[in-house]
Amino acid sequence: MTTMMQYVIPEPKTKEIVFEKTLQTDSAVTLVEFKELTGRRKVIEESVNKTSKLSATAARFTTGGLTSPSDQDLYRLGKYLPLLLNLVHYFDKLKRVPNLKIRWSSGLVSQTLIQRTCPKFFQVDNIMFEVAMVTFVNGIKLRERAMELASTDCKKSVTIYREASGVFHHLSKELLPSLQNVVPLGKLPELTPPLCSSLSLLCLAEGQAVTTKNAEESGTSTSLLSKLHYGICQLISEAYAILSSRAKGEYKDLSTRFLEYVSTLGALHELKSQKHLAKLLESEDRVGEAIGVLRRALAAAKKSTPSKDDTWISIFKTERDEAAKTMSKYEKLNDSMMLQKIPVNNEIPFPEGKKIVELISYTPTRLERELRFKL
Repeated sequence: MTTMMQYVIPEPKTKEIVFEKTLQTDSAVTLVEFKELTGRRKVIEESVNKTSKLSATAARFTTGGLTSPSDQDLYRLGKYLPLLLNLVHYFDKLKRVPNLKIRWSSGLVSQTLIQRTCPKFFQVDNIMFEVAMVTFVNGIKLRERAMELASTDCKKSVTIYREASGVFHHLSKELLPSLQNVVPLGKLPELTPPLCSSLSLLCLAEGQAVTTKNAEESGTSTSLLSKLHYGICQLISEAYAILSSRAKGEYKDLSTRFLEYVSTLGALHELKSQKHLAKLLESEDRVGEAIGVLRRALAAAKKSTPSKDDTWISIFKTERDEAAKTMSKYEKLNDSMMLQKIPVNNEIPFPEGKKIVELISYTPTRLERELRFKL
């Protein structure tokens, strides 16, 4: 079974919010609602900060029997977000906006060891800041769940990748544009529309990678496999172009490991695509062109080998070695029998891309409960 490259996006950290201390009400029912908000928010805080003291058994019990940690987190987010959005609905009616001291730190900026243990928190007194950060966490938790299922349930994994893509697209297009004047510039890349756009594309690419892996194991034609792999490469190229252009300015401290993952994943699927294209050409007795494709692919692969992660290096090296062995076999065949000219540069055929995975739109839902404030 083919091993897939994976990278877990670091979660942002946060500080406690006690809603009933700041929000004033003379309604006992509304006070209960505020306390429930605080309780629901507390478990999100403990999840992202990794401070929960719940045992595995207790975690399953409190999340309806779920055993996957990412599923448990998604369950908790599903309980908190609708309550939070109900609060937002009533905030629009308040004349004085209460100071909830909403504080989050970034998980996607490069950090020293000290900064990882003592992250820098940014306070934004805007309830939509909380909505956006929690929605971002929801997106990365969906992606984590999709990663978990990639090797056991291809169809479900791809569906969840598409859902995660929809969440990041919603952030980029709907939520974040209105927050650009209140979020610390360059400090929280999680809340920049370009980063969320790139994550949306990345999730689509990763979802298509799961589909393509399944297609490979099912014996799909080399022609289609080449197109699917190159479609992944095209999606990642779009994502990386956004990241690399913004990383030079708006958030130049963006995690180098994250950037390396994105660039390496794109290079891996470009190599896979060209390897399948070469097999197709050889099957059509176009051995010279197949050799040219593999030479180009291997030259590009030398520039893209990951520098740190052992798993990524192993996966990339396996593909590169297979391509080199295939090229050697084709060269011997050409020298002994085919005697075809090996094309160079723009004479070499290039793969076509095919994108088959589309996002699933995300629509936030509000749990409608009446809240009464003391004005």
